[in-house]
Amino acid sequence: MIDVFLTVDVEVWCDGWRDIDAKFPSAFQRYIYGPTFRGDYGLPYQLHQLQEHGLTGVFFVEPLFSTRFGLERLSEILSLIREKDHEVQLHMHTEWVDESNEPLLDNISGKKQFLRYFSLKEQTILIRAGMNLIESAGGPSVNAFRAGSFGFNTETLRALAANHIAFDSSYNASMFGLDSGVSPAVPLVEPVECEGVYEYPMTVFHGGTRSLRHVQITACSSREMEGLLWQALESERKAFVILSHNFELLDSAMNRPDEIVVARFRRLCSFLDRHRDCFRVRGFHGLTPAPVLLQPAPLTSPIWKTGLRMVEQGLRRGFR
Repeated sequence: MIDVFLTVDVEVWCDGWRDIDAKFPSAFQRYIYGPTFRGDYGLPYQLHQLQEHGLTGVFFVEPLFSTRFGLERLSEILSLIREKDHEVQLHMHTEWVDESNEPLLDNISGKKQFLRYFSLKEQTILIRAGMNLIESAGGPSVNAFRAGSFGFNTETLRALAANHIAFDSSYNASMFGLDSGVSPAVPLVEPVECEGVYEYPMTVFHGGTRSLRHVQITACSSREMEGLLWQALESERKAFVILSHNFELLDSAMNRPDEIVVARFRRLCSFLDRHRDCFRVRGFHGLTPAPVLLQPAPLTSPIWKTGLRMVEQGLRRGFR
């Protein structure tokens, strides 16, 4: 049995930083609900699919946008998730820091894209602010965190420990992981304890190309994900962390469903439902940490599956 974390980063963007007050209402509907001519394919669709298959999702919710637009919309997001009995955790995109109506930090002007660009004290303050926003909007106390765009460092873990958040899932060996300061010599692919926090890294794999790839619904075919899950089980891995986003089932114009990605998501849910005797889909609440001392090598996927995925991705681009 292996713990599988179906994680969804929940974010709202105005597709640029000009006229965001005017753009926000339509952006919120587009990113959260994903209306199309065939129905909604945003957050409620994902929640419904997970519920149909009896699976628990972990929804890392970005709350800093509400410092500009108010808690009502954040509360709406949290209500959607909690009504379906899924887990709410904390996500943070620091591009919102300088957009807040009330200053979150002293002497901040301009964009800082990644949390790692802030000092330990500033990160501690921002994480506490995010926790407070979620609780003020009717959400639960969180015990897990993911930095926006995986842009974290070891000081992030210290800031999480200071805020009594036990778990982090910001480490991604294919993006920023090796220069985060956490295990700089050996890529993390399994849980580890660091700075008083348990790090649950993104699952990554070699697919026959030079670089690692993380397991994300838009980035991996169903064949790849299923094969990697079986491989992780057979090699007695402790955890398998999958990434998605609330808007990921839409095409790039966000006005129609991405049929290939929708099919991937539904097939993944069905696969995990059928094989629940092998894969325990769960969240971080009530989790007993399972750190490992020696990190294994990343998983591998045969190159023929990579080739088929590239064909799929080409078809997706052709439909845009």
